[in-house]
Amino acid sequence: MNTILVTGATGNVGRPLVHHLAAAGTDVRAVTRHPEPADFPPSVTQYRSAIEALVGADAMFMNSRALGDAMGATIDAARAAGVTRLVALSAINADDDFSRQPSRFRGDRNKEAEQLAVASGLEWVSLRPTVFATNFAGMWAPQLHLGDVVNGPFASASVAAIADGDIAAVAAQAFLTDDLLGQAIPLTGPQALTNTQMVEAIGAVLGRDLTYQEIPPELVRQRFIALGFGAEFA
Repeated sequence: MNTILVTGATGNVGRPLVHHLAAAGTDVRAVTRHPEPADFPPSVTQYRSAIEALVGADAMFMNSRALGDAMGATIDAARAAGVTRLVALSAINADDDFSRQPSRFRGDRNKEAEQLAVASGLEWVSLRPTVFATNFAGMWAPQLHLGDVVNGPFASASVAAIADGDIAAVAAQAFLTDDLLGQAIPLTGPQALTNTQMVEAIGAVLGRDLTYQEIPPELVRQRFIALGFGAEFA
């Protein structure tokens, strides 16, 4: 792959992916609604529109949140432009009932991204990561700014969260080699950690004695509904 288009290029996966591909010597086209020239190597060309960036591209990284309702039309345009490979960002729970997929409430269409890639007639790879490590930063950072206690449900619940940069590294291999073609690849971190263990690990890094305090699930359900999530998901 000589010229690779990355949608969602300033996102959690897109940004490190751009750097991986540029370091490998590929021609990278970074598509983002919020250009930040200083963030990318000088060789990277930035675009505001995926459609505009498709002409002359060999492959595309598909971020459903970045493409939104235009995802299908963008794949059609990619095929017409001569793109030969699609790498889709999906999720490990893409086959679950939609009410159990919280990312859908934030605009991700993980199942559709994979389905469109598979049905495109092009070479495809679908990446199915588990929970992003940065999700916990988003949930817990406000509490940690206020004190040393993180409040949440199910202290003993565990997940093998994955670093966003590790997802990007696998995405780069999906473009730079043929090893993953035609596969939906589940991606996890190296170890399952409980909420309590993750908070303790963060405390060790920060040099703070942090505590995870379990709260009743009903309070969490009420909080989700107050944030606009549906009652079924909550």
